[in-house]
Amino acid sequence: MVASSCHRGQAAMNDPRQTKHDTAQVKSLARDAGFDLVGVAAAESPSHWDAYAAWLGRGFSGEMAYLGRNLDRRADPRAILPGARSVLCVGALYHPGPGADEGSKPTGQISCYARGDDYHDVMTPRLRSLLDQIQAQWPDVDGKVYVDTGPVLERDVAAAAGLGWYGKHTNLIHKHAGSYFFLGEILLTMNLEPDGPVSDHCGTCVKCIEACPTDAIVAPYELDSRRCISYLTIELRGPIPKNLREGVGDWIYGCDVCQDVCPWVEKHGKSASDPAYLPKPGRDRPVLADLLSLDQAGFSERFRKSPIKRTKRRGLLRNAAVALGNVGSAADVPVLRKALADVEPLVRGHAAWALGRIGGEGARDALRQALKAEESDDVRAEIEDALEDKESQ
Repeated sequence: MVASSCHRGQAAMNDPRQTKHDTAQVKSLARDAGFDLVGVAAAESPSHWDAYAAWLGRGFSGEMAYLGRNLDRRADPRAILPGARSVLCVGALYHPGPGADEGSKPTGQISCYARGDDYHDVMTPRLRSLLDQIQAQWPDVDGKVYVDTGPVLERDVAAAAGLGWYGKHTNLIHKHAGSYFFLGEILLTMNLEPDGPVSDHCGTCVKCIEACPTDAIVAPYELDSRRCISYLTIELRGPIPKNLREGVGDWIYGCDVCQDVCPWVEKHGKSASDPAYLPKPGRDRPVLADLLSLDQAGFSERFRKSPIKRTKRRGLLRNAAVALGNVGSAADVPVLRKALADVEPLVRGHAAWALGRIGGEGARDALRQALKAEESDDVRAEIEDALEDKESQ
């Protein structure tokens, strides 16, 4: 099958008119499938490969060990799909527009990409259906679909396909759509006409760098994930470093700060029209106290079909505790006191930190009582630190 597709691809490559015609047809199918942005890149080694390898070498990927796996395949899409000639790249707009608080009590912010359904579950079947349509018209073509989870440097290939340029915050920016769009790819053994990259339009602007609450953008186009709020609230499985907790603010899943301040988003950013990406109940600005009261069944039900399930209950409640420590008051001491008895040490430790931040006799009493019963050394250390910080003031 691959040999046949390669033979056909060679024939198409020798006929530019056929290649151009095929490319227009494939792009039309992609747009009809509901994708907002469509482009084509050649199936070749990523142009930013050396930069990616250096980024990994500096440890900027943190605990995301999967980013360092299958490097031979990441370095060349033809190692993923033998005979690959082209990569069809698509983008789906996801910004839902202005959010709304869900109560008068302190609430947490969720990155707008996670307020609707899980984009993997939405885009993957659409891309597979698109591949089926391509193969129905070109039976000798082989293909492979990816949405964020495979060994493809998708921002690199999307940039090569003209879907945007690398912003200084490292997200892709499209001149007429902004940066709020998901990426997906189909590797194909057919020969298509590449679009080519677009030029950088960031100029001298450094708004994203200056706005980052945790100074994660260490230089233009260079992100230290270990300091990024999205990494801290989603990918990091253990405790959030104490020196970064205040910077997390009220973000409980992801962060949009660097994109929100971008002039290309403010002036030209477009919102999603697909209902799959619009906010679902309980995922816009949820009440932090409500989140801290969720048991496993409640968490699973509330975030069914949501990307938020990735962080698991303990991760989300950890984040909610940190946010409450940053924006809460004495009125939130009772729910944090209850969290000190949570089954998860990770939740108990961050609830202790939050109580230390809020302070007051009620918080100190809760910490002292919890210290008497706590068996985890890590949580005891959090409680002792919280008590020491407040009682020394």
